[in-house]
Amino acid sequence: VNIYEDKNAYFIDSPFKRTPRPGHRDYLGHVSATLEEMNHRELVLGTHSRSGQQWDIWEAVYSPVGPDGYPMRIWDKRTGEINHKVAEYWREHYDLGYILRRDWKTLGPKLQGKIHIYCGDMDNYYLNDAVYLVEEFLKQTKNPFYGGEVDYGDRAEHCWNGDHERPNHLSRLRYHQMYVDKILSRIEKSAPPGADLTSWRY
Repeated sequence: VNIYEDKNAYFIDSPFKRTPRPGHRDYLGHVSATLEEMNHRELVLGTHSRSGQQWDIWEAVYSPVGPDGYPMRIWDKRTGEINHKVAEYWREHYDLGYILRRDWKTLGPKLQGKIHIYCGDMDNYYLNDAVYLVEEFLKQTKNPFYGGEVDYGDRAEHCWNGDHERPNHLSRLRYHQMYVDKILSRIEKSAPPGADLTSWRY
């Protein structure tokens, strides 16, 4: 859902019909729940963003505090109507893709070589769509070029971490094996002149 341009989170805009927006899928694209169903479940579990579930958690983190002392809703939990004032607050404070674009002049030198994004191209919650947008920006960065990586797992679902050989439930057990070499490479490239790069390696 595009919270900045869409009017309703639960239905895809159309002049002729209301198409429910999918919320959860498997690696074959089979939809098991719509956004409306997922959010109505949260509303049953707890009002005022207190369900402890995914969408409410995002509101609890990203939203400003409302007049009632609770996080302001990004959309009406019952109808799906998006609150674009809240969306603008999210964009200015928490939308990493937007913030990278807005502040690359100052953030770029600090983040060069440090951005590594891994995502399954069949993420259960469609998070790969947001990664595509960030990747488009990163590929055209200059002064400096971002110098990191964006990688996708073929038919990989949520929480894919860059392992092209093992399923998620196994690759999660070997983060150190996957990233130690990358960390060492980063240390070598960014170490100040005269830094000790050998005595601690064994």
